[in-house]
Amino acid sequence: MSLRSSLTIAGLAAALALAGCSSSTEGGVSGATSQIFTSEYGSVTDSGYAIPAVPISKIDKKFHRQIVSYSTREKAGTIIVDTPNRYLYLVLPGKKAVRYGIGVGKAGFAWEGEAYIAWKQEWPTWTPPREMIDRKPELAKYGDDGMKPGLKNPLGARALYLFNEKGEDTLFRLHGTPEWKSIGTAASSGCIRLMNQDIIDLYSRVRPGKSARVIVKQ
Repeated sequence: MSLRSSLTIAGLAAALALAGCSSSTEGGVSGATSQIFTSEYGSVTDSGYAIPAVPISKIDKKFHRQIVSYSTREKAGTIIVDTPNRYLYLVLPGKKAVRYGIGVGKAGFAWEGEAYIAWKQEWPTWTPPREMIDRKPELAKYGDDGMKPGLKNPLGARALYLFNEKGEDTLFRLHGTPEWKSIGTAASSGCIRLMNQDIIDLYSRVRPGKSARVIVKQ
């Protein structure tokens, strides 16, 4: 299926079963790192929440936020998710990109295709979909009003909401996570998760709208 289709059939199936997000030159190949932000993972106070420091030395350095050489025909501002390698690239001018380490969907929840960021939210509320509540009845208490924002919220400090070309919510998100150990793994229920310090950085660089394209590659 074309990458320009909204989501694959498998992706749509995963969306319906979504667990609320509780991970050649033309394709874009990263080269040398020109800047790395290993020091940016200390504790952060944000909107009254004290985000703990990430023990970044315990995470493979390749997953630390960094600016890398990246050759692609996509316009600056495009987000490209390299699922197999656990990277998210935000394309910059001059054949560069900001690269973030990510956690991706576990088996049965992977998806690929193209979407756009319709809107974004600081400290979002998390509402588990009905399919997740059916599997985990203990989450029923969040089914109506959702889980309030906070340090334990599965969406973390920020969420970017992905819609398809028809303007429909895909139910997939790019979001923060308090579970730093999941970066570099396939542990989520389909959504793409970043460390809270990284999603705050990405959030600040993105302006929602149909030009805020997201391409997910498997």
